[in-house]
Amino acid sequence: MARTVTETSTSAADGRNPSPGPGPGPGADEGPAGARSNPGPPMFDKRSLGFVVAALFVAMLLAALDQTIFGTALPTIVGDLSGVDQMLWVTTAYILAATIMMPVYGKLGDLFGHKVLFFSGLTLFLGGSVLGGLAHNMPVLIGARGIQGLGGGGLMILSMAIIADIVPARQRGKYMGIMGSAWAFASVLGPILGGWFADSIGWRWAFWFNLPLGAFAIVMAAAFLKMPVQKKARSKLDTLGMVTMALATTAIILVTSWGGREYAWGSPLILGLIGAAVVGGALFVFVESKATEPVIPLSLFRDRNFNLTTVGGLLSSIAFFGVIIYMPTYLQMVTGLSATKSGLLLVPLSVGILSTSLGSGALASKTGRYKWMPLASLLVLGVSLFLLSTLTVDTSLWLTCFYTFLTGVGTGLGIQILVLIVQNSFPVTQVGTATGAHSFFRQIGASLGSAAIGTLFTSRLMDLLPGRLAAFGANAAGAVDPHSLTPAAIAQ
Repeated sequence: MARTVTETSTSAADGRNPSPGPGPGPGADEGPAGARSNPGPPMFDKRSLGFVVAALFVAMLLAALDQTIFGTALPTIVGDLSGVDQMLWVTTAYILAATIMMPVYGKLGDLFGHKVLFFSGLTLFLGGSVLGGLAHNMPVLIGARGIQGLGGGGLMILSMAIIADIVPARQRGKYMGIMGSAWAFASVLGPILGGWFADSIGWRWAFWFNLPLGAFAIVMAAAFLKMPVQKKARSKLDTLGMVTMALATTAIILVTSWGGREYAWGSPLILGLIGAAVVGGALFVFVESKATEPVIPLSLFRDRNFNLTTVGGLLSSIAFFGVIIYMPTYLQMVTGLSATKSGLLLVPLSVGILSTSLGSGALASKTGRYKWMPLASLLVLGVSLFLLSTLTVDTSLWLTCFYTFLTGVGTGLGIQILVLIVQNSFPVTQVGTATGAHSFFRQIGASLGSAAIGTLFTSRLMDLLPGRLAAFGANAAGAVDPHSLTPAAIAQ
């Protein structure tokens, strides 16, 4: 049976007077869990809360955009800085730094306060943006992306943790839906903005445009985010845990980024990295079992809700990121669409995420019931992946758009509800830690999905292309080598 925490202790941990507040209604899925995490009344009037949520949304949007905006701008960037051989690191540096920092920010936020860590993360992110905008060589650019990731990982976690601090549990679903919609906007705006910046005013604006938005978030949060100062006993930081986690995570991210692309899966380097990930993971578990304030407490895994939502988040990330990364490539290589058009065909996916993310959050807040949503999310994602696996060169673009829309629907149903369940399963003193750990594993799922679906896609493409080209007489005409096939050649 799940543990319970009295309202008095929960309110005290939150720095407010005990109050019964508007908890979940009778029969709500939240049950006693809803009372464990901030059951009291809102700390802000409607206007102030609106400005705070706007600041948190912008921060989340910035962090999400920087995972998607550079894909279409990369060819221009590496050409300008003469760094084609280092191109992969522009994306990897950000993802690696953000993934490592997620649980770190979650833990430090619980120890020292989410607000101060939020400003620290935003400052790091904007500092990296300035450095990236000024970069004149690839090492500086890659370093700037790493600094952005150090801040961006915190923005993703702390935006959600602060929502848990300031919004009653029953109302939290609506605001979590708003935060989740940032990913819907980022998935379509990122590639479009990146391409437009590269083709018009310059790729450096992919960094510069962060500054006014970040300034808005800082001003709004400074003016309206009034939270009690946390006074806690001095705690010993889990430095060794952070180091071992960073080593294991680095190995995992490099395996998923390099395997099958830069290096063969059976190459000594990839096998060595896999071994390092296993050893690093084992060391991390051992260190965490002994730490006083572990960065990812092993006690989290004794909570059934945490385990189920973490597995669900990992699986949904594998599906979503695998599709969003490789669907444009499929459309270009199979149908000959341009990069811009293939990116625009992901709009239905974003519409699906946006509609169900906002809708599911509002419904959860209204009814207090949300257990069915993650189950429906995984079911719809499974169906959409099956349908996408049936695509052929003769499949209409309308049908393809419908399949990607279903992927968005499935993703939106669970993307923030899973976080909501995690937050409602722990007292406020552990909300940041639990949110950070959940998001960490979801980000690992994103990397695994990119690698797994990318490997399957590449393998299938190279198996089928020679026969298809021969059938159309392309090889006979000496037109195309399958290993150097381009969308332009397909279109011809």
